[in-house]
Amino acid sequence: MIGTPGFVGERLTQAREARGLTAVSLADLIGAKSTSVSNYERNRQSPSPEIMERIATVLNQPMAFFLRKIPNSLPEPWWRSTSAATKGARARARARNAWLWEIIDYLTEYVDFPQVNLPEFNLPGDVQLITTGMIEEIATECRQHWKLGNGPIADILLLMENNGIIVSRGELEAESLDAYSQRPNESARPLIFLGSDKASAARSRHDVSHELGHLILHRHIDGKAIRNTATFKLIEQQAHRFAAAFNLPAEGFAQQLWSPTLDAFLALKPHWKIAISAMIMRCEQLSIITEEQARRLWINMSRRGWRRQEPLDDRIAPEQPRLLKRSIELLINEGLKTPEQIVIDLALNSSDIESLACLETGYLSGQAPVVSAMPQLREDVRSTGNIIRFIPKRG
Repeated sequence: MIGTPGFVGERLTQAREARGLTAVSLADLIGAKSTSVSNYERNRQSPSPEIMERIATVLNQPMAFFLRKIPNSLPEPWWRSTSAATKGARARARARNAWLWEIIDYLTEYVDFPQVNLPEFNLPGDVQLITTGMIEEIATECRQHWKLGNGPIADILLLMENNGIIVSRGELEAESLDAYSQRPNESARPLIFLGSDKASAARSRHDVSHELGHLILHRHIDGKAIRNTATFKLIEQQAHRFAAAFNLPAEGFAQQLWSPTLDAFLALKPHWKIAISAMIMRCEQLSIITEEQARRLWINMSRRGWRRQEPLDDRIAPEQPRLLKRSIELLINEGLKTPEQIVIDLALNSSDIESLACLETGYLSGQAPVVSAMPQLREDVRSTGNIIRFIPKRG
């Protein structure tokens, strides 16, 4: 039987998982046996041209995608959840994460990104030895390193991107999978991916700070440690504590809190862009309130219906990643690439590139207006609208 020369079975697995399909369901959609799909994915058999065309159509990827070798394998990201209930969602996220890294690697050939500027700390390799006091001190030193002072951070995603951290946002399609972070090796850029399923600015801020906590606190921790439930729980608690200390610095937050009441927290929410629930927990951490006072606040939140949805969640807009989006816009506006060339070079569906790079829908397919050229901007990690200047590579 005539097959498809150059077919890469691992790409089929990747595309199938990215679309949330099982081997059986894909087999039904392309009119093949599930054993055939398994053989395709294991490179034991190559699909016929007819089946190959059906695969490309069903999985919505160009034919060239299935003929491209997969780059070096990536380590497992820091997932927010390891429960079996999110196995399918993690498989989908893992596949799309691989595509995101291919986009990043492609762009670094043409664009100089901001240098990675993550503070480093001499932390113990055993997470059991990382104390709450250490975490509080590290969060404070991080703010000092980036000259943030003790007040609210104007735009936390801009801060990450200005310091060389790649940020993307998209649907993770899992109730317990809010975000993940990854740094494949010491020379690689850190990556934070935020779920857009729950569009709350306050929750998003906590998520990005939580993932920053993993990148700083757990960069030397063996990823196998998270397989232990107790260790994983401790690691998550440490990242949550870092996020609380980073977003609500003890001195600055305490000075602005005139009274530990729900109304006072609500008044501070648009200023700090942090959830009321997070402020309650932070007050208890800082001994501003007792455990009993915290319990009463939680009860009152439930009575007001704020445990389901907090006030202002629909008014404070989540911050948006800019770096990948503007990099692609820069290539196009400088005439280095056309949208069509970018799609061909990456051998990915244009909608996947748009989603992962946070571009407007249709930007690469010609269904949306082209964004104007990116201005040359100055470095300002605390500003609300500027991103550190980066320029296209030439020659």
